[in-house]
Amino acid sequence: MRTLFRTCLALAGALALAASPLRADEGMWMPSQIPDLAPQLAEVGFHGDPETFTDLTGHPMGAIVWLGGCTASFVSPDGLIATNHHCAAGALQYNSTPERNLLRDGFLAKTRADEVSNGPGSRVWVTVSFTNVTDAITGAIDPGVDDLERHELIERRLKKRTAECENDGLRCKVASFFGGLEYYELAQLEISDVRLVYAPAEGIGNFGGETDNWRWPRHTGDWSFFRAYVGPDGNPASYSKDNVPFHPRHWLKVQPRGVAEGDCVFVVGYPGRTQRHYTYEEVRTIVDWTYPSTIRRYREQIAILEELGAGDEALQIKASGRLRGLHNYLTNRQGMLEGLVDGGILARKEKAQKELVEWIAADPERQRRYGHVLPALAALEEATVATRQRDEILEELLPPLSYRRRTSRASYVSVAHTARLLAAARPEEDVDRERGLQERDWGPILETQERMERSLDPRIDRALLRWAFRRAAALPAEQRIRAIDKLVGLTPGMVEADSTPAIDAWLDEAYAATKMTDESFRLSLFEMSTVDLDAVADPFVGLAAALDPLYQASREAENRTDGAESRLRPLYVQALIEMADGPVAPDANSTLRVTYGQVKGVDGPDGVYWKPFTTLAGIEQKHTGEGEFDAPVAELEAIEALRKGRETPYAMESLGDVPVDFLSTVDTTGGNSGSPTLNGKGELVGLLFDGTYDTIASDFLFDPVRTRSIHADVRYLLWVMEEVDGAGHLVEEMGLD
Repeated sequence: MRTLFRTCLALAGALALAASPLRADEGMWMPSQIPDLAPQLAEVGFHGDPETFTDLTGHPMGAIVWLGGCTASFVSPDGLIATNHHCAAGALQYNSTPERNLLRDGFLAKTRADEVSNGPGSRVWVTVSFTNVTDAITGAIDPGVDDLERHELIERRLKKRTAECENDGLRCKVASFFGGLEYYELAQLEISDVRLVYAPAEGIGNFGGETDNWRWPRHTGDWSFFRAYVGPDGNPASYSKDNVPFHPRHWLKVQPRGVAEGDCVFVVGYPGRTQRHYTYEEVRTIVDWTYPSTIRRYREQIAILEELGAGDEALQIKASGRLRGLHNYLTNRQGMLEGLVDGGILARKEKAQKELVEWIAADPERQRRYGHVLPALAALEEATVATRQRDEILEELLPPLSYRRRTSRASYVSVAHTARLLAAARPEEDVDRERGLQERDWGPILETQERMERSLDPRIDRALLRWAFRRAAALPAEQRIRAIDKLVGLTPGMVEADSTPAIDAWLDEAYAATKMTDESFRLSLFEMSTVDLDAVADPFVGLAAALDPLYQASREAENRTDGAESRLRPLYVQALIEMADGPVAPDANSTLRVTYGQVKGVDGPDGVYWKPFTTLAGIEQKHTGEGEFDAPVAELEAIEALRKGRETPYAMESLGDVPVDFLSTVDTTGGNSGSPTLNGKGELVGLLFDGTYDTIASDFLFDPVRTRSIHADVRYLLWVMEEVDGAGHLVEEMGLD
């Protein structure tokens, strides 16, 4: 095995290099691409062996794990896992009651016997292999098949390859890279017994709340700890008191000295989605329609949930996951829209596409290969306009299968519809079932149903369904959802206010008659056939059945479009790669990536410079004792003791204080939450948790000068654990005395 990185030097002149074309720290790179970036890595001060990153089962890559939405890492030989506080929100909510509100007060297991289950459906995935399978997925496809047949053929190959991969406890997926130009198979060990070990109180883990979200300066202690458990034989097993801690082959060493300004850092994780290879027309649609509509929806839903939860702590706990997600995405989409329009990214995308068109036209061979691609992609985008208002509401009611695993999005109608989809899929051969409804998915589907008991509530469900119905009432005549019109008595031309009496009458009757409030009834639906479901006299089972034909028609249209895109998108991205004449990172797709950069401040608003570190002094300044800025008494007392002379090894001499958070130039996005921040020796120096509002839109076009990511400093983490929360036993477990 290769020796890890030799060193990562802070360059005295590093800050002067920001304008150099090679200095842009852009790229969520595939590990296999890192050796090709040796010159760029040297420029930020890395002098180790880039080949180290290509060994996914070695150090440090083998210590990085996925939580199915967040990244995390092993930090002890006994399966202790570090991630963000907001990545533990689901586990905290699952284990909370009004009498024991972990979301507010935090949690610490003093012994391993005190560690509590994260709940059904919680997973840790450990990557064991990453294989190019492009030929098996898109090779030798008859160009004469129509778009729907092409989609179905690729889907069948994806399912076949996945099934062949899954054995010996592995969970596999095949992911598309470069718009379908390449496909890679990701094999992971799936651990299903995951337990909550430690999360600080809300006044630390979410200090600043939505006011500071996506902002700098930041003073948030965004960390938490889980532990992975397996059966006594060492193999993955469902939760049992007899299970034992998982012993990973690799775990990260924590470096208590942290980092300094100018140091090079790496972030390794599973970034979710970026859109840098979108066409101009696709980005234009997002600016003109998608984001403005999304912002309106999120604002309206937030208002509904906040009004419902006022004065009712139990309801607040149930709605907490959905509400926090809505707030986070609202701020994100607002920042995206501002960056795309006011920040000039849309105009830059248009300019870049014109340059691509000119580059294609300049060569007859390029014109032959690529000349038809952009007009054809633009036509596909234009075709979505005709039904987009209807489709948006339908997706609220019946979200994509991947979203139905998020219990915060659960509703009575989506539960009933998932049961209907499963009933229709069950008689088929497994390879013919839709992905998400195969036998490999049945266990996770049922776990989701069990878990959602902690978040489903008829008051929340009714309020959000009422909102969706009122929006459906205002749809134009050509986009009506006929099933809702027929059931509720809506007609074209209605506005939301005019529809309210009819909607309220239907809802009153439906919620009085439904059995969906009973968990055993909901679970029984998943054992029924389609014929059995048709005989169930429940308004939400009936609503799901009535909406299903439109859902199926929409899915077929999407599949046909996907088939067309599978011909065009690879050619489009291939043209971008050829024109770039250098390394190009694929868009993020929730697979393991590496990004690098430096610890560095940046110019903020006019006349303001954002320093790269914040400190405990900022917590003192922001603390009000109320709402989002209510630091725990124990923390304030520990800060006071520090001010009076108590020594700590976690103070940074150049700051004269304990650092809290820091900025770096690494390129990250959603899904990177919880990703370990590593120094040049592969040691843990922080946890990535956010970006800055003014450059959120770098998901579409990277800003090489201003883009910054925000990390929780490991020194703040260790100081709080030892001086505030009494978690010294975990510090010792991580190998620190």
